[in-house]
Amino acid sequence: MDFPFPVVLCDIGGTNARFALKMRPDSPLLPGLPRKTSSHASFEAALATAFEGFGVRPRSLIACAAGPVSGRSVKLTNAAWSIDGAEVAAELKLDQGLLLNDFEAQALTLPVLEPGWTTPIGSPLEPQRGVKLVIGVGTGLGAAALVEVEGRHLALASEAGHVDFAPVGSVEAAIWPHIDISAHGRVSAETILSGQGLVRLHQACCAAAGAAPPALDEVALVEQGLARLDGPEARTLRLIWMLAARYAGDFALNLLATGGVTFSGGILPRLTAFLDPATFRARFEDKAPFGEMMRRIPTRLIIANDVVLSGMAAIAARPRNYIIDYDLRAWR
Repeated sequence: MDFPFPVVLCDIGGTNARFALKMRPDSPLLPGLPRKTSSHASFEAALATAFEGFGVRPRSLIACAAGPVSGRSVKLTNAAWSIDGAEVAAELKLDQGLLLNDFEAQALTLPVLEPGWTTPIGSPLEPQRGVKLVIGVGTGLGAAALVEVEGRHLALASEAGHVDFAPVGSVEAAIWPHIDISAHGRVSAETILSGQGLVRLHQACCAAAGAAPPALDEVALVEQGLARLDGPEARTLRLIWMLAARYAGDFALNLLATGGVTFSGGILPRLTAFLDPATFRARFEDKAPFGEMMRRIPTRLIIANDVVLSGMAAIAARPRNYIIDYDLRAWR
């Protein structure tokens, strides 16, 4: 299995689609201009404009998309695009292609993360052997795991953002009845740990306190939180970190993720002013009777942009280092 170069790498989210070009296995990534997903009728239309920007005709494409992948196709969870890899390859005359779930790709990126691309949450801990997790708060909530099998990397995709998420303690119990559940009829983790989730949680916090919910989007919520660190917006954003810690601790316990937990995505790096690492770690580790094990699991945050494009470039350069069912999933 090989990916002929040049290769285009694509990260397709519910809000933005990002692109990069790799001319040869050992050449640097050439970033392209991001596109708004909603501004293009289809993935093929967005790709066509990206190809024009690169000025060369790629021979292969590796893309990750925010939705459940079935073989060579995906329907985005938070956008209108449906993608069929074989049709994309035929329309754009590609020699080869591969479609990954976005957090499957994030997991496969973990082995190539450079030290300067991440920062620890809490005291730095030496990662142990074992399952590694990646969790991302963005347009939605993504999560995946990575295991190593005989020196090769295997990603376990998931839709763990859609599991039920219950309140813990009196503060959360007072807030939960006010959370808007009109989308799915229940509170899932993504209901509050996502872009729109920030707004839902803040409106619920205000209602629980007897205040009128403000008309804010997530950008204005963060701006007002930064402007007044003792205000209600800042309190909501500090609560987001506590809920993220609790969710991550549960997921780590589910899979005994002794290899560590990495947070990615577009939202959490913008909220570091509201992060108290000691409180975060206390909530993450509060998993009796396994507190001692949890205290040994490192947590970190990706602070660099678009690292998943580097991860997919590594797959293109060394596909045999990864356990992927290419027979089922490759486009040609």
